[in-house]
Amino acid sequence: MFISFILVRNISLTYYKPSLDFSRRLHERSRGPCGTMQPFGFCLWIILCLKIMKDSVSRMEPVAWNKTFYDAFDHYNPLFMMAMMIWLWGINVLVFLRSRVNYAKVFDLDTSHLTHWEIWKIASWMTILVVTSLSSYLYLESYGATQLAAAQPVIIYCLLPLLLALPTDVLFSSSRFYFLITIVRMIFPFQPISFADFFVADVLTSMSKVLSDVERSICRMYFHQVTGVPEDDANFMCGNHSYWIPCILAFPYLCRFFQCIRQYTDTRDRSCLLNALKYTTTFPVILLSAMKYHLSDVLLWETRYRPLWLLCSVINTLYSFYWDVTRDWDLGLLTSKAKKSILRPSLLYNQRWVYFWAIASNLFLRCSWTYKLSAHLRHNRLTVFTFSGLEMLRRFQWIFFRVECEYSKMINRAASVQIPLKEVGTKEETELFSLSDHNI
Repeated sequence: MFISFILVRNISLTYYKPSLDFSRRLHERSRGPCGTMQPFGFCLWIILCLKIMKDSVSRMEPVAWNKTFYDAFDHYNPLFMMAMMIWLWGINVLVFLRSRVNYAKVFDLDTSHLTHWEIWKIASWMTILVVTSLSSYLYLESYGATQLAAAQPVIIYCLLPLLLALPTDVLFSSSRFYFLITIVRMIFPFQPISFADFFVADVLTSMSKVLSDVERSICRMYFHQVTGVPEDDANFMCGNHSYWIPCILAFPYLCRFFQCIRQYTDTRDRSCLLNALKYTTTFPVILLSAMKYHLSDVLLWETRYRPLWLLCSVINTLYSFYWDVTRDWDLGLLTSKAKKSILRPSLLYNQRWVYFWAIASNLFLRCSWTYKLSAHLRHNRLTVFTFSGLEMLRRFQWIFFRVECEYSKMINRAASVQIPLKEVGTKEETELFSLSDHNI
C-alpha cells in the first residue's frame, strides 16, 4: 500500500488541470455527494458494525471462534477484495481526471461515465453491505443461531448480482450495462477486441484467486454447508481437493488467451501470439500446484513436480514482468530502445523517477503473483489475504501506466495523420508556389 500511495501522491503533483470545457462538464458530478454527511454516516455505520463484531467475538469460546473465523473468511474475504478493487479504481479515475490522461477517450466512454465520487459511492455501499452482513453473521453465531447466521452470506451473494443486473434505469444503469456487456465480450470474443475488453480481462487475472474463493463459497451454499465444515476434509466437494479451483484460477487467463488469438486474426500482428504465449505459461503453474492434492505419494510431489512448479513459476513471472515493462507500458529499459531512450520519448507523468519506481515495485510484486495462482499455498489465510491484496495493488499501479501508454499512442497516431509542410514533395511544392493568384 505504501508503494502505491507514494506513486499516486507524486504523480498527482505533476498533473495539469483538466481543460476548461472538460472541467465545466464534470464540475457538478465531480464534487463530493451530500457534502461531508455521507462520509460521516459511512464511518459511523462501519464503527457500529465493528463494535458489534468485537462484542460477538468476545462471547465465543476459542474453539468456536476458530471455526467461525474459517467460515467467515471463506465467504467474506472475496467480497472485501472486490470492494477494495472498486475503491482503487476510483483513485485511478481521480488521478486521470486531474491529469492529461483522457481515460474516457481511451475506453470510448460517453459523457455520462462514472466520476471518482460516483465510483467511491458504489464502493462505500458495497462495503456497508458486506460489513453489515459479516457483523450479522458473527452476532448470530455468537448466540448459537447457526441457521440464521448461515443465511447471511447467501443473502449478500444473491443481492449483489441482482443489483448489478437490475434491468431498470437506476443505480448507474448505463455503467452497469456497459460493464456486463464487456464481461460478455470478454468471455465470447466473437468481435474485434476493444481496449475495455482486454483491460477488464487483465484486471480479472489479478483477481483470479478472488474468483476461485467466490466459487468455493457458492459451492458450500449449494450443498448447504455454509458453516461447520472441517477445513481439511479431503472428501469435501468444495474443499482444497476440488477440481473447480484450478479451472476458475485459469479462466481469466484463458479468456485473455483467446482474445490474443482473436486479435491476431484481425491484425496479423505477431506480437499478439507472443502475448498469447505469455498467458499459456500460467497454466502449468496452476496445474502443477493443483496436482499436490491429487497425488498419493508426497515424495513424488517434493522430488519431481515441486521443482517443475518452481521453474514454471519463474518463467511465468519473468515473462510477465518483461511484457508489463516493454509492451504494456512501452518502456525501453529492457529492450534495444534503451540506447535512445531508457523510458519512452513521450511521458505524460513529468517525474521520471516514478517510472523507475513502478518498474522495480512491479518486479517485487510480481513475485506474489505466483502465490495466488497456487492452490497448495492457501492454508495460511492471513498470508493468502496479504498476497491477494498485494497483487491487486500491483494491478492498481499497472493501470496508471497502461492507460497512460494507450493514450500516448492515441496522441501519436492522431499527430501522424497531419502531414508537416516539410514532407511535401519538391514537385508539389513547385506547383503550389508557382501560382501567382493563390490566396493565403
